[in-house]
Parts: sequence; structure tokens; C-alpha cells
Amino acid sequence: MKVPVVDLSECSVCGTCVEVCPAVFRITDAGYVAVAELSAYPQEDVDLAIRYCPEDCISWQEV
Repeated sequence: MKVPVVDLSECSVCGTCVEVCPAVFRITDAGYVAVAELSAYPQEDVDLAIRYCPEDCISWQEV
């Protein structure tokens, strides 16, 4: 299974991923991007978030 991961050291917390794919990404109260724990991720939506991320800090990881 593939899961999306965010490299928080590179993330600028611009919110683009949240706008593109709110079912998967959210900004926490602490001010960083978190990935929801889901049994399956919407690949097309996550791929759009990866494509539009200005910091190029989102990727897929095999688990």
C-alpha cells in the first residue's frame, strides 16, 4: 500500500495540499501539515497535491 508523506522540513505550510485534497491533508493547530490515517488514499487527488506543491515536499511511500 502507498501512503502520502510530507517532508515537514521542506514544507512552507502554504495550504495548497489542503485546498486540493482536504480528505487527506490538514493543517494542525500547531501549524504544520498532517496526513490523515486512511485505509486507502485517493491517488488522483494526492497526485494533484504532489503536482501543485510549491516546495515539492509531498511524495508516496510504500508501507
